[in-house]
Amino acid sequence: MRFEEPILLYGAGREAVSTRAFLKARQPELKVFVTVDSGTADIEDVEAIAPADLPAAIRAHRFGLIVKSPGVSRYKDVFDIARDAGIPVTSNLNLWGGAYRADRTVIAITGTKGKSTTATLVHLMLTRSRIDAGLAGNVGVAPLDIADKHAVVIFELSSYQTSDMSFLPDIAAVTNLYPEHVDWHGSVERYYADKLHLIDRDGGYPVALGAGARGNAIVAKAVRDHRRLIRDLTSDELAAVDAAAARSRLKGSHNLDNARLAAQIALAAGGTIDGVIRGIAAFVPLPHRLEEHQFGGTIFVDDSISTTPEATKAALSAYRGYRLALIAGGHEREQDYTELGGLLAGYGVTTLACLPVTGARLAAAAQAAAPHITVLTPPDLETAMHELHAKRRDFDAVILSPGAPSYNQFKNFEERGARFIALAQAIFG
Repeated sequence: MRFEEPILLYGAGREAVSTRAFLKARQPELKVFVTVDSGTADIEDVEAIAPADLPAAIRAHRFGLIVKSPGVSRYKDVFDIARDAGIPVTSNLNLWGGAYRADRTVIAITGTKGKSTTATLVHLMLTRSRIDAGLAGNVGVAPLDIADKHAVVIFELSSYQTSDMSFLPDIAAVTNLYPEHVDWHGSVERYYADKLHLIDRDGGYPVALGAGARGNAIVAKAVRDHRRLIRDLTSDELAAVDAAAARSRLKGSHNLDNARLAAQIALAAGGTIDGVIRGIAAFVPLPHRLEEHQFGGTIFVDDSISTTPEATKAALSAYRGYRLALIAGGHEREQDYTELGGLLAGYGVTTLACLPVTGARLAAAAQAAAPHITVLTPPDLETAMHELHAKRRDFDAVILSPGAPSYNQFKNFEERGARFIALAQAIFG
């Protein structure tokens, strides 16, 4: 793989840094540009092009390829300009496909929620089965950073990555499918199509479906042929997986579903049932995914990675029997919080702190369905924690499970989760 013209990196996050390192190692003399929609580009040896100047740069053919970061929507008008100018747009993932796909077994896992846990479990199950496997994508490392280091590569992929994935996996999996990322995709329908592009393709490679994807007519149509579906676990395998999950650090019924799906995938990829069981035992909760702490006698659950109402429901269901304070709300993605608001009382929520901007809709839904729930509308997370401290006798645990992205107040969900725990220790500890 050699590049004859300069390249533009659109975005400057983890994948852009990975792409720059890949290009530098292959062609040290290659000219590389970068464009970011906001903030600064902390990437070495690149020339910046301002977003306002990008259309003119494309029309002038200052570069021959655009490598787009996942967070940059492929539906931006500037990419229409690039298409009309004959300049292709690709990704870190697709560059990996061109450079390293041959002679590897690729397992690709997507879904609205549960994909990170499922991919991590598959990796643990295969490595405990003595299979040379690596983990990349949204968990693990960026695709190009895993290079050709492993015989089997497990990719955990968002809809941003599956939408234009150019190579085929050997095994694909979908955990579930709910509306999300409407701002990036433009519509729920396009989100579904982009997410399911992972399986809705020619090739006939096997597909595994999580409990939330089975019975979904949209997913079934994308599968095309039910004979592609990976076999179900036998009764003995299912019993072994369920018993292992019960002894593990996997919390909630949704994580049991993830473990079952991961076992299907791992066994289809050559893993052993002993490796599956030992992989489940080795699982450590992912950062900011139902990560539990305790300060001043109160449990604090960092589920900041939750960006959908469905993920929030899964988090609450893992703490049935507790009196809960829920902190929710964040960046607008046009999600419907009506159902979640109506379920809060049943999950044991006594106190609800709703953050801008989506929190306003959840507050209205909760007040309409359960007027007895105390609803707070703080302007930010720090205020929310202080207000909850004043009502700390009303709950046993505080769960940050926003059901929305963090971008309106934080750089990412990691920063939001870290801030939550720091405030919990400072205020309640």
